[in-house]
Amino acid sequence: MSIEFLIDQLYNNPIMKIKKAYRFRLKVSAVIEKELSQYAGHARFLWNKCCQLNLERLRQSHRILRYQEMDFWSKVWKESEEYGFLKECPAHILQQKLRDLDRTFCDAFDKTQPNKRLPRLKKRGVSDSFRFPEPRQIELRHKGIKVPKLGWLSFYQSEKVLGELRNVTISRRGKHWYVSIQVEMDSEEKSTGTGSVGIDVGIVNFATLSTGEKIQPLNSFRGMEKRLGIAQRKLAKKRKFSERWKKQVSRVRGLHEQIRDMRRDFLHKTTTDISKNHAMVVVEDLNVKNMSRSASGDRENPGVHVSAKSGLNKSILDQGWYEFRRQLEYKLNWRGGLLLKVSPKYSSQRCSNCQDVRKENRRSQREFVCVCCGYCANADENAAKNILAAGHAVLARGASALSAA
Repeated sequence: MSIEFLIDQLYNNPIMKIKKAYRFRLKVSAVIEKELSQYAGHARFLWNKCCQLNLERLRQSHRILRYQEMDFWSKVWKESEEYGFLKECPAHILQQKLRDLDRTFCDAFDKTQPNKRLPRLKKRGVSDSFRFPEPRQIELRHKGIKVPKLGWLSFYQSEKVLGELRNVTISRRGKHWYVSIQVEMDSEEKSTGTGSVGIDVGIVNFATLSTGEKIQPLNSFRGMEKRLGIAQRKLAKKRKFSERWKKQVSRVRGLHEQIRDMRRDFLHKTTTDISKNHAMVVVEDLNVKNMSRSASGDRENPGVHVSAKSGLNKSILDQGWYEFRRQLEYKLNWRGGLLLKVSPKYSSQRCSNCQDVRKENRRSQREFVCVCCGYCANADENAAKNILAAGHAVLARGASALSAA
């Protein structure tokens, strides 16, 4: 039974509903920008106030306020003289912010959440966003969108918006405001490829496929590191909160945004290409947090090779391996494909030809020579073949379990 047949019979989903977001930069005047900042500030204030109340109740071992209770108190605050400014913001924006806060508290106590944590207070200029949850109050046309109280807003449209409108989120990043339009649509696009591939990620080569193809890394942070360091040193010499300090903060923030945009663009292009040409992709289930942990240690147990490990950690985090895997997963799901995550143990020491596992097989960073059978190959390509074989084994066990049931 071929792997392609198993994928087609077991994992190719029929046409299903998916949610997709289109993000465009808004064209805003000074008046509109002031209103957007005002709405974002009101939503942030309500989040922080209710978040502080719940965190204080937790410290006192009391039950936290849920959405209905927080919504009740927000209406009381609106009628007060001190917090009457909340009336200036559309009610459904504040209600949606409270729903988000309620869900965040619920997720923090959900044992199934892998990275659960309590919500944090939002900072001005960092978390400026608000959502219009009612699609009936929103109108969309070419390069324009109409939202409650703000009216028609123009944006730079780079692609056509398809699907049924669900909600709209407006957020600020740096100097610009963006609109994110979430839609629900049928997933009818399928992968043009039917084969499977294993992927070994690294630093010298961002990704090595089991087919022998190598994808070179972008290293967006490393490429901008010198400019960023100069900008940060200039910032350190300026008086805090002065006008020149604020301008330099804006420059540093702009460099970070440029690094993030370059990395995100690279990952989207790479994952789209892979998901279109392969029906099944197998990757290693890497724990990036542990891999990039500092080696500095403490006074009693100081670390060794701290500088070298620090440089390695920068290079690891510069690749965006977790985001790469996340994008691959949902894009393959859209196209009816499958992403498998396998254990990374011994993938670089196992011979893909005879399955012999020895530390001596990996002679250098690039060279793999099996001590048992003499098989020679590129080390990353050999690891990618082992990853693919592990994915086949996982898939075969799943097919056996389904047939037995």
